[in-house]
Amino acid sequence: MSELSSRVLVTGASGFIGNRLCQVLLDSGYTVRAALRRPSQHLGLAAVEHVIVGDIGSDSRWDESLQHIDYVVHLAARVHVMKESLRDPLTEYREVNTAATAHLARQAAGQGVKRFIYVSSIKVHGEATAGRPFFADDMPDPQDPYGVSKAEAEQQLRDISEQVNMEVVIVRPPLVYGSGVGGNFLRLMQLVERGVPLPLASIHNARSMVSLNNMVDLLVRCLEHPGAANETFLAADGMDWSTPALLRCIAQYMGVSVRLFPLSPAFLRLAGRVSGQLGAVNRLCGSLELNINKTRELLDWVPPQQPHEAVRQAVDAYLGDKLPSAETKM
Repeated sequence: MSELSSRVLVTGASGFIGNRLCQVLLDSGYTVRAALRRPSQHLGLAAVEHVIVGDIGSDSRWDESLQHIDYVVHLAARVHVMKESLRDPLTEYREVNTAATAHLARQAAGQGVKRFIYVSSIKVHGEATAGRPFFADDMPDPQDPYGVSKAEAEQQLRDISEQVNMEVVIVRPPLVYGSGVGGNFLRLMQLVERGVPLPLASIHNARSMVSLNNMVDLLVRCLEHPGAANETFLAADGMDWSTPALLRCIAQYMGVSVRLFPLSPAFLRLAGRVSGQLGAVNRLCGSLELNINKTRELLDWVPPQQPHEAVRQAVDAYLGDKLPSAETKM
């Protein structure tokens, strides 16, 4: 529980993680200020103060947003794009994810912010694991422009923290899922619901994920825990899924049968390469394991939500969104 006077600025507050984080921070006794791109992104939380910052960049003005702020949780980013169409995506990622982050951190330090929590990405480590999980203190090895921009932002934040009196905490999550999830997890739910036959019965991989509730709980822990100061943490549920096991779990909570048949991973990867979908195939077939022992030990943190319960919540929210409203039924 925080002192009532502690004030937190959340960037990217209207997003999947940010909206939930603002709610939990309020419940935990913090005063919350949400940085939003547009007035239309109002969170619907009366106790949250809103500031409109527009599209963030290396020259954004944060003066008003940072006044009397104790902690910053920086979620806003140019997110990873599955099919990148820009000729020079790295430049675009660097402007928002690297330069804008460093710019915000310098202004935050100048305004007396105590601690800056940066939500990075597991892509800083790479795209897959083989026989050994990623550890928080492994050397970065990003494989795409998004991962590169996040790794560079992390290094700039470390450099800034050495020069000013502001602590920096870096959190690297894998896929975050839960009520209202989009992206790859949403696509899996759609495939299961439609009964699409999937050639994944022969896949024996292991992938770490983190539920929305666990991710938010960890971010709140990072705000004031003394063990978090100037450290880097991996975020995960502590249980890994094979792709077939996850699909079966989704199907169970939907009350349907999942249709899986076997094809060799080598054949699937060949098909992915020919079709230009190798990245998507690798995510379905490959492993991505995270070791969160450092997170557990330094922060005295145990993920509070069980993964199966988080999957159930995601499925319930997905199915609930598809039900007709009361007005439609009448």
